[in-house]
Amino acid sequence: MGKVKVGIIGLGSISEMHIQGYLQHNDAEIYAVSDFNEERAQQKAEEYGVSHYYTNYKDLLDNDEIDAVSICTWNNSHAEIAIAALNAGKNVLIEKPLCKTVEEALAIQEAVENNPDQFLQIGYVRRFGTNTQVLKRFIDNGELGDIYYAKSSCIRVLGNPGGWFADMERSGGGPLIDIGVHVIDLCWYLMGKPKVKSVSGNTYHKLGNRSNIEYKSFYKAADYDAEKNNVEDLANAIIRFENGASLMVDVSFSLHAKKEKMRVSLHGDKGGAEIEPQLEIFTEKNNIMLNSTPQIDDLTFDFEKGFQHEVDHFISCVKGEETTICPVEDGVEMMKILTGVYQSSTEKAEVHFD
Repeated sequence: MGKVKVGIIGLGSISEMHIQGYLQHNDAEIYAVSDFNEERAQQKAEEYGVSHYYTNYKDLLDNDEIDAVSICTWNNSHAEIAIAALNAGKNVLIEKPLCKTVEEALAIQEAVENNPDQFLQIGYVRRFGTNTQVLKRFIDNGELGDIYYAKSSCIRVLGNPGGWFADMERSGGGPLIDIGVHVIDLCWYLMGKPKVKSVSGNTYHKLGNRSNIEYKSFYKAADYDAEKNNVEDLANAIIRFENGASLMVDVSFSLHAKKEKMRVSLHGDKGGAEIEPQLEIFTEKNNIMLNSTPQIDDLTFDFEKGFQHEVDHFISCVKGEETTICPVEDGVEMMKILTGVYQSSTEKAEVHFD
């Protein structure tokens, strides 16, 4: 096939990473963009020389020239658009989280199964980091042995973007579903994607969006509203898997803490590793405990390179050269975990899965 013609649905901030990824790919062409804000759709089309722009994503899907789409809209529209895109014969790259509920995830999975000529890739971008790919090679070769414990922490002290991120109806949740999904998936992927058995979680609504804070800047959504916020500040959980492994996680938008922190580690019976803030591998050789640092270009996750690798992989999959490493089934399992944390917090009890 010639160049893959791509449509971008939703032109908020994250879409820029997709756009740049396609622009840098020799076999991809951004053929159309869509956003309900016509001014923004027209501006993006003109900025990047895109020939078609729409205010209704359905019109974009009706364009038979388009081979694939990136879905970069609010979380509450993910399922509807993904199903429509698959049914319209488009391959789909969808931003995380896959959707808002397990029921929606299963409906998307059914649409994938009903359209065998198309596929869906979820934007678990941290799987495409160099540090992740290097560590996975070590894990796949048995260097860490049986991974039975992982721990992930992504703490923002002042990082509630507001806008749709802070609106439960559109987002489905706060830091857990926005940034927690990244670190949970990173651990789960490297642990071998074991089936979830139970979740015990807590969410806290104590600090709000901290719009009163002065002299410290933070990322704000395009539709930031200092008053609107009904998502959690902090979530924590312990996730148990059928193979006996466990994962502990804590994530926050707002927290009285010293500084922002990203720390992710995995621990097996032959070795362990820390993947963030930078990749290090912990082993035992000749009865000596040994910490080693791989000599690679990116010991920590590089955002732009990660998205480029994600787009590169997607285009290769569209062309039939590869099979996606982020299939819809992974999204179903992840939605069980994320919604399980919220359910556990509401019920103040552990949630079990069949």
